[in-house]
Amino acid sequence: MSQSLYFQLSEQLGYLTWPLFICAFIAIVIIFERLTLMANELLKRDAWLTELRKQSRSASQEQRQQLITELTQGRSMLAKGTALLLSHGDQQRAMREEILNLWLIKQKEKLQSGLKVLQIIGVITPLLGLLGTVLGLIEMFSQLGVSDGPVTPSQLATGLGLAMNTTAAGLIIAVPAITMSHLISLWAEKRCNKIAHALNQLNLWLEGFDQALNIGCDAPCGANAPCLKNATTDNNSQSRSAKLSESH
Repeated sequence: MSQSLYFQLSEQLGYLTWPLFICAFIAIVIIFERLTLMANELLKRDAWLTELRKQSRSASQEQRQQLITELTQGRSMLAKGTALLLSHGDQQRAMREEILNLWLIKQKEKLQSGLKVLQIIGVITPLLGLLGTVLGLIEMFSQLGVSDGPVTPSQLATGLGLAMNTTAAGLIIAVPAITMSHLISLWAEKRCNKIAHALNQLNLWLEGFDQALNIGCDAPCGANAPCLKNATTDNNSQSRSAKLSESH
């Protein structure tokens, strides 16, 4: 069955069967590997960060050591980055930031690995399809040139079939390759930004800023965390007190 399928593809795609097949195989492997990485990363929950955000105390030495021990078993990128940050907690803030920047660059390259190849495949395969179109037209005109009788549909079918099939095959490979390349790249960018934001919060937390882990979070304010609603209420109370004092 596989041989019959191969011969059928060879008849439809001609000399470009193997180039298109290789491009399709590489694209499928890269997309599957990237989707597996995304699934593994999304399934890993950083529950320790949620628990840490519920408190408003700055980092203590015992808490750092306990968190390092807990994160040694974590496999998410954020857990690994936090373990790296805590292991260099005695360094100056600028040094920790430089270490995290280098680590984030490496993680971004890891998340975007193979996407350039996917984009190249998305560019090459339509050109291969166009080449197949030209070769099909050349074959069609060569058959018409050696024929002395009237033109029949069978003389046009082979050349036009090769021309149309290669173009379609090139586009079928290129569209998913380019689409998945951009979607995975957007996800990698968003994931790196999220990790960088959390690591910046943890870096400030190590500096002794009590509410650092709640900066930019959409979660409800904790019991010890100051809320915007409370601040607004305090401002309104101060305004009413000022008006009363002016009236007196």
